[in-house]
Amino acid sequence: MKYSCELMIDLPRDEVVALFDDPDNLVKWQPGLQSFEHLSGEAGQPGAKSRLLYDEGGRRIEMIETILTRDLPETFSGTYEAKGVWNEISNHFLEEDGKTRWVMDSDFRFSGFMLLMLIFMRGAFRKQTVKTMQRFKDFAEGREVE
Repeated sequence: MKYSCELMIDLPRDEVVALFDDPDNLVKWQPGLQSFEHLSGEAGQPGAKSRLLYDEGGRRIEMIETILTRDLPETFSGTYEAKGVWNEISNHFLEEDGKTRWVMDSDFRFSGFMLLMLIFMRGAFRKQTVKTMQRFKDFAEGREVE
């Protein structure tokens, strides 16, 4: 399943990218995130792996991030693997009149039980992506994150 989402952030691209690129900021806009642990490779660079642990409504989710490309301030991409789910995300940051257009391309692949979830909840994945992007926008612009 592939889709793309975008939104405009009322800040210059360099400021947006600096906030996005700082792993200490993840908990500020990803409320379910419990921990972020670097595992291997040079942190923040292509090939680096990290473990992210989430609590989603009492359900523990462990995800392994592998950075694919880091061409900031333009692009940052990686894969995110959890039980039954593989996801590649490409983030693009475009400067437009002192603001930043953030475009996120997602490619999900499912196996096992999660394949059944796709059948029944296809729209929920896009909706969650938009919600997460909005949380980052609110954080970056200094608003309360819901």
